[in-house]
Amino acid sequence: MIVAITGASGFIGKRLSASLQREGHMVRTLGRRPSVPGVDHYPWDASREQAPFKALEGADAVVHLAGEPVAQRWNADVKRRIHDSRVVGTRNLVASFSQVLQAPKVLVSGSAIGWYGDRADQVLTEASDPGDGFLADTCREWEAEARKARTAGARVALIRTGIVLGTEGGALAKMLTPFRLGVGGPLGSGQQWMSWIHIEDMVRLLLFALDNDTAEGPLNATAPHPVRNIDFSHALGAALGRPSFLPVPAFGLKLLFGEGATALLGSQRVLPEATAKAGFNFRFSAIRGALEDVLR
Repeated sequence: MIVAITGASGFIGKRLSASLQREGHMVRTLGRRPSVPGVDHYPWDASREQAPFKALEGADAVVHLAGEPVAQRWNADVKRRIHDSRVVGTRNLVASFSQVLQAPKVLVSGSAIGWYGDRADQVLTEASDPGDGFLADTCREWEAEARKARTAGARVALIRTGIVLGTEGGALAKMLTPFRLGVGGPLGSGQQWMSWIHIEDMVRLLLFALDNDTAEGPLNATAPHPVRNIDFSHALGAALGRPSFLPVPAFGLKLLFGEGATALLGSQRVLPEATAKAGFNFRFSAIRGALEDVLR
């Protein structure tokens, strides 16, 4: 199989590219600069231009993971980059699907559980309505652009990703230093729900979505057992053998991240209902075991 990947330089993209190559598939990458040694790379500024036709011509599938990081202090320019890298970038990618002679038959497009907004204790599945706020609005537009690939005959899977656990990147990598120093702890009240997924399961789900016709529409990339932030903090402290009782006050997060603190303090109790119905099985369902495996 020939798979074109955007965002291949990222935490998830690197792992996915390596897995595909180990399985004997051919990988192509699209982006501003080469990121995976030994593969064909096609320069592309996602927010400014259509995807290069040569990158898609003859490809069996596309995995679209590119996007500006959310975990930073937000201002008007950062929010524009977060939005455009996802919404405009996806629009520019999909626009090329209908203009190549042999278009990809599958689009596995990144999305996020930001779709659901801040929903307190409400149990959320792929059938739940979108929430309110900047991230929810961005995810709604993002997915709408990806769905347009269906008009070119592509099967579209929308991977609503939660907090991905791995030491090479993502939220956990940022948490490790304070927790190892013994100054980690719950964020704000600690009562907000965290929906997470082990990096191994994340990559396995992307591979599953590439290979299985049952993987279509929104699929939550979250383990079956979300946890409250306070329980996540205690599990991380235990896995590291360090205390984890020093809370980070909400006002401190708001001073540090501005409006972006909503991504840290919001509550999303997400279950992978459609993911399970499609036939995917998680290897890591309990947070304690997942953290111990990641940190081993």
